[in-house]
Amino acid sequence: MNLPDLRATPTPDADHTAERPAWQADRPVVLIVDDTPDNLAFLSDTLQAHGYAVLVALSGEDALKRLARVTPDVVLLDAMMPGMDGFETCRRLKQDEQHEHLPVIFMTALTETEHVVRGFRVGGIDYVTKPVRPEELCARIGAHVQRSRAQLYAQTALSLDARAAVIVGADATIRWQSQQAAQQIAAYCAAPPVAEPNEADTQAKLPLPLRNWFLTWIARGAQADATHEFTLGHVRRSASVTPTAESGEWIIILKESDDALHGDALAARFGLTAREAEVLLWVSRGKTNRDIGDILGMATRTVNKHLEHLFRKLHVETRAAAAATAIKALDRA
Repeated sequence: MNLPDLRATPTPDADHTAERPAWQADRPVVLIVDDTPDNLAFLSDTLQAHGYAVLVALSGEDALKRLARVTPDVVLLDAMMPGMDGFETCRRLKQDEQHEHLPVIFMTALTETEHVVRGFRVGGIDYVTKPVRPEELCARIGAHVQRSRAQLYAQTALSLDARAAVIVGADATIRWQSQQAAQQIAAYCAAPPVAEPNEADTQAKLPLPLRNWFLTWIARGAQADATHEFTLGHVRRSASVTPTAESGEWIIILKESDDALHGDALAARFGLTAREAEVLLWVSRGKTNRDIGDILGMATRTVNKHLEHLFRKLHVETRAAAAATAIKALDRA
């Protein structure tokens, strides 16, 4: 993300962000709020040199407008500004649930205890004094970014409960995974995911089948949620992807379905033959008689015969009722 030259005299209405899609620039984002263009330019150059993407705002009002469109990783906020000062800006942004846990670092020449306490009371998490020391500032920002993202992962993990879920970056790097997901991922490659041998980044990535599907989806613009399905032996696997609350990261939910186990469960529950159980399983998945015949390698009229027997054994009259009965039984299995 290239910031315009702020040493030129910008106006409060100028759009300095020119944001690129998060999947094109997967870097921590810092929003700098300062009414002095020279300060903005210095801080922007410093943070970009340390690998951060930078957004800027010349006032508290401008900062709140920015935050209505994008959520950064950290806000670097000048305490003393004309109009809406940093304390009021922080108080207002913290009223938004989306920004409740957003780390705010105050920049101030004020070192009196009352001002430091005021900053913490309105929701600030840290402060640095002017003139800002670049190395100290970057170290503080880095620590808060790491802590904030760890908290987001923890919240996401709780919301996902016991599902097989993976959080990945735009390069398919695994940033978090549930225990259930780790077990299912191993089945994609017969071993746990490993880093590429020639990569400096030692973080594990999705196994190739999932990685190729995910990266293709990213390359096409990641415009909508997507699902990937394939069959390995008698096990059907699927992976669905959707964005997380954190930009540049996605949640992949993994599911697996063992047709053999499900067929056995239906046969035992309703006293079916193996073939009848297979037909019922595919009926519960919305397949037509012709589809079922193709899948199981039998004539359509044979499928019809099996369905007649199924209806009698399940005490139903329609395939919709048979499907509902099967789905309910499998949910309880």
